[in-house]
Amino acid sequence: MTTPADPGPARADVPDPAPTTITAPATAPPTGAPAGPDEATVVTGAAATAPAGLEWNRMHPVTPAVKGWKVVVVLVVIAAQQFSDDVVQARDLLAGRGWLVALAVLAGAALLAFGYAALAWRMTRYALDDEAVYLHSGVLFRQQRKARLDRLQAVDVVQPILARLLGLAELKLEVAGGPGSAVSLAFLKEDQADTLRAELLARAAGLRRQEGQPAESAPEQPVLEVPASRVVGAMIRSGAAVGLVLGLVAVAVIIAVTGEPTAALALAPGFLGVAGVFWSQFSRDFNFHAAISPDGIRLRHGLLESRSQTVPPGRVQALKVQQGLLWRRSGWWRVEVNVAGYGGAQDSAAENVLLPVGDRDEALTAVWLVLPDLGTDDPRGVLTAALEGTGDEGGFTTIPRRARWLDPWAWRRTGYRVTERALLIRSGRLVRRLVVVPHERTQSLGVEQGPLQRRLGVASLAVHSTPGPVSPRVPHLAVDVAARLLDEQTRRARTARAGAGPEQWMRSAVEPGPAS
Repeated sequence: MTTPADPGPARADVPDPAPTTITAPATAPPTGAPAGPDEATVVTGAAATAPAGLEWNRMHPVTPAVKGWKVVVVLVVIAAQQFSDDVVQARDLLAGRGWLVALAVLAGAALLAFGYAALAWRMTRYALDDEAVYLHSGVLFRQQRKARLDRLQAVDVVQPILARLLGLAELKLEVAGGPGSAVSLAFLKEDQADTLRAELLARAAGLRRQEGQPAESAPEQPVLEVPASRVVGAMIRSGAAVGLVLGLVAVAVIIAVTGEPTAALALAPGFLGVAGVFWSQFSRDFNFHAAISPDGIRLRHGLLESRSQTVPPGRVQALKVQQGLLWRRSGWWRVEVNVAGYGGAQDSAAENVLLPVGDRDEALTAVWLVLPDLGTDDPRGVLTAALEGTGDEGGFTTIPRRARWLDPWAWRRTGYRVTERALLIRSGRLVRRLVVVPHERTQSLGVEQGPLQRRLGVASLAVHSTPGPVSPRVPHLAVDVAARLLDEQTRRARTARAGAGPEQWMRSAVEPGPAS
């Protein structure tokens, strides 16, 4: 059952035998939040028609070569998978002139792939003005897209290994929308991609340069750096590493019991899967750097695929600081964020990380990047209690004792703290977690109560955010506390949105104020 939020604590205590959800919707989307139907961030078709007089540009001419080779690689991988189980059959097919037929098929497929990529390049062009980026593409079906700059959430420069060798880069514009809302300009010269990123961020911020004036990147100040040795240490102290050790023990036991080493081959796919997880994490987090600049948070990382992200101010919707049990001895933490537009991306595991692994001070620095003012006189003390404390340390409100039947391990630690700027949610004992939601980023709020919760007189407060790794939720509060918190957070969110900065965050800094 979902109903609009009404004043009064009775709303959460509904005598319905089914699980109950009560939601307080936001009256207006917060700054940087996904737009509603009347203010779409990416539109297609006639609505995306570009104004007359724009300067249209094409991607780099080498783009078809960068994109076409992927089809060849896919065909080779499929063939290898098909014939890996029967080497004798593969040998018979390639005997005599069979290898010429195979090469001819591969060459024909490559010709079609590169030809289609060239035609797609010919049909693709982009333009920009002070309000939006326009992209026209498509071979069989023409597509026109328009991405509003005032809803720009992040701008990424991505370089796959082949593109990096050729000095090319893909420019990805993440906007506040659902999956597939990103606008990709692939591929551009590396310096052209950097210049265009600076231009887009400047226009999104409300700055306008003079005609003929080159776009320049804003200066930055490095704040975080993760060495490769720490990334390796974090992988060794991970659940995947534990699984690998258990697998090796299982292999040893199988060989000792059966006396047949070949019996262990059945576990080979599992070992390959774990190796793939290790490699993916190391390649993703390698050479991680974070910096702060006037146009937002800048993140750089990646081994084979280099990624340079810029998240403008105020675009982070929620933040999570987490520490696994095996990281506790080293004092390491991981920080992830929700950014509108990143949630549905295929590579969101790389995009949503603000700090892959760092000590407590670095984790607090990552929180500061998102929320420079926590809204309390002792931010370090509050955050330390949130990360490592229990009970009412740091001014936290904890769940009632009767909720221990629903959360026997962590009920003394689970709770929340409200500051002038954000809601802090603390949970977990084996895996410690802190979730921070700025008041102005609250999408909506809901009180949920299942049958066991109703019997114990408790309910959970859900803070709805954009898709991503952070799911803010305060579990098992007393019913009256949950209802009161729902009312208070609804008012705080409305007040914070009213006082939030403009979408074009630099415009107020350069435009003159009213005459005195």
